[in-house]
Amino acid sequence: MSSNDFRTGMLFSAMGKYSNVIIQLGVNAVLSRLLTPADYGVVSIVQIFIEFFNLLADMGFGPAIIQNKKLTDHDVQVIFRFSIGFASLLAVIFMFLGFPVSIFYDNTVYIPIFVILGLSVFFFALLVVPKAVIQKRKDFKAVNTILIFTGIIKGIISIILAFFGFKYYAIIIGSLVQAIMNFLFYYSKTKISPKVAFSYEPIKKIWAFSRNQFGFNFINYFSRNFDSILIGRVFTEGALGYYNKSYQLSLYPNTILAGVITPVIQPIMSEYENRKDVIKDTYLKITRILANLGVPISVFCYFAGREIILFIFGGQWENSVLSFQILAVSIWVQMIASSSGAFYQSTNRTDLLLFSGIQSMILNVASIALGVYLGSIETVAAMVVVSFSINFLVNNYLLMYKIFDSGFFELLKELVKPLIIGLLQVVAFLVLPELPFSIFINLMIKGIIFVITFFIGLLFTGQWKEMLRVIKK
Repeated sequence: MSSNDFRTGMLFSAMGKYSNVIIQLGVNAVLSRLLTPADYGVVSIVQIFIEFFNLLADMGFGPAIIQNKKLTDHDVQVIFRFSIGFASLLAVIFMFLGFPVSIFYDNTVYIPIFVILGLSVFFFALLVVPKAVIQKRKDFKAVNTILIFTGIIKGIISIILAFFGFKYYAIIIGSLVQAIMNFLFYYSKTKISPKVAFSYEPIKKIWAFSRNQFGFNFINYFSRNFDSILIGRVFTEGALGYYNKSYQLSLYPNTILAGVITPVIQPIMSEYENRKDVIKDTYLKITRILANLGVPISVFCYFAGREIILFIFGGQWENSVLSFQILAVSIWVQMIASSSGAFYQSTNRTDLLLFSGIQSMILNVASIALGVYLGSIETVAAMVVVSFSINFLVNNYLLMYKIFDSGFFELLKELVKPLIIGLLQVVAFLVLPELPFSIFINLMIKGIIFVITFFIGLLFTGQWKEMLRVIKK
């Protein structure tokens, strides 16, 4: 494996992800004070359907184009031509979907929203092929440049519209502008011509891979969004706003840390699809790094949950605190699990990826339904944590036993020391007396304790030099 490829990829991925997270946090901090939890609830419900149609638009073609080394330029052009017709169909269907959604949620506001966002679906579907081509070229600089630029523009537009009273439309119109800009950028970088005779042969070349990838994405969508669907229907839009705020915030560590590594894995590791020893070694190293960071962050977010929520979003989001603290317990599990899909792809085992998605969906749906039945967003959060934990074990069984011909022992060796660091942090926060200061001062004190105990933990477990050596290598 080329260390330079991985370093370059992670460098630009880090620049893009970190900048985007900072932009998102800043924008959310402002919007959370201009919009209400009910406004965010409306956006959350719309987002459920947007994600589903984006999933349909992708069809698993993106990863399949990256993985398949036999595709010609002509093949890519044919696939792009197919995506244009498919994009048009999806956009029209989405626009009319607003009518049944408005009936289901008993709110006519969704009718005009779905018409507007039908255009967003169209441009996302057009984006799939050009973006995959750029990723296949390992042009991580281009991918992350547009991520930063469009994030800034979307944020500015959303804040301006929210300030002038556009409510949830502020976020919706901002998302549409971002979708259009993304497509224009990627298309200008590739200039794929759709003016070719259509044939099903290029589709057949990637279908075996893409259908399993699509099946996994389809199933994973429901397992990841079933909580929002039920909360929005059974509880209130305000309750959904509180829950989604805590859930999205719990994903930030994953975005910041694992999100830097994950986009780089498949484009590079696909070169080693027949070298399972190399891929397994890479997986264990990445697991070690993510666990060393994720376990302490989980502990910190649990004990500093109230300060984090109120400082970033303001006092009207107090009802998000407890669900965020509960979800924080699973942050490290999500960080490690988020990188696993790329390793299924790199070994051409999207069949196992699909199986993993099926069992994950069944468990998540059952857990979320039980959480909703128990009657609060906090019980939903608790059951989500249980589901994530069980899925983590099943997922790593498939990777370690079925793909790498190994076992849990190798994985557990990578987790022991990170768990010790986490235990040291738990003790430090438990002996900390209740702080009587402002939200900001309390957060700073807990942050300092987190940093100190983290470095003490690395030294105590003998991982300080090891962490530096692994990252450098």
